[in-house]
Amino acid sequence: MKRDRQTAILRMIKDEEIGTQEELAERLRAAGYSVTQATVSRDIRELFLTKVTIGGGRQKYTVMREHGPNMEEKYTRVLREGLEEIVAAQNIVVLKTGVGMAMAVAAAVDAFPIDQIVGSVAGDDTILVVTHSAEEAQIVKKKLEEILS
Repeated sequence: MKRDRQTAILRMIKDEEIGTQEELAERLRAAGYSVTQATVSRDIRELFLTKVTIGGGRQKYTVMREHGPNMEEKYTRVLREGLEEIVAAQNIVVLKTGVGMAMAVAAAVDAFPIDQIVGSVAGDDTILVVTHSAEEAQIVKKKLEEILS
């Protein structure tokens, strides 16, 4: 079922201009898949999808073409270009990005092997990174700051 759903996602983003998780979830439901926002978010990460800007300032999902060893450098560049602020608040690390950059920055964060991260949720310009404890949130904040330096 997961493989079928992810194959459908790849087909949909190739054939249509889908710019949000909500649009993608709607298309999947219309195609007969029972999905939640969390499922769609997980699929986006697992499929290495990112957004690209198209005409009129709109964005659409596409597949990142590379998954090799040079990706760490590219993810680091995405973090450096898109991440504006890192704040730890209890067991959550709040990442502020430029407008429309949160999904790309979240994909970059997810690509780094940071064991303390339980999961993340990205909006348009804000990402919530969840950890088990306030101490782990501080560790994640420090690791992200180290990646940026």
